[in-house]
Amino acid sequence: MAFERSNGSEISQINVTPLVDVMLVLLVIFMVTAPILQQGVAVNLPDVRGEGFSGEEVQLVVTVDRDGALYLNDVRMDEKELQKKLAAVLRERPDKQVFLRADEDARYGEVARAMAAVREAGVRRIGMVTEPPVEGG
Repeated sequence: MAFERSNGSEISQINVTPLVDVMLVLLVIFMVTAPILQQGVAVNLPDVRGEGFSGEEVQLVVTVDRDGALYLNDVRMDEKELQKKLAAVLRERPDKQVFLRADEDARYGEVARAMAAVREAGVRRIGMVTEPPVEGG
């Protein structure tokens, strides 16, 4: 803190340079780590037009990759295990919605089996996740 004399009174001023330096370093760190934190199971989503969903809470996302493997929120599991986990969640929150992400190159039968497993667990609201279309292209 620096003090100056101005008309016989003391005025304190805060040196903001260290604060700006720290904020810039934090900004760079967050810019570098943010894309890494959002990595999940890599799937090639189809492009379709539609509106997004508002996400206030942690969502349940079932993913089908191109090889037909099932994931619940990035944790690989088989159909029976997926049904058990979803059924346990639905006992606590019967109104819970599940989002299905399927690779564009996944076989139709694998996606249909995943949807059947989700329905078998008691889920009545299934949302399909897609990529928004590229503008200007």
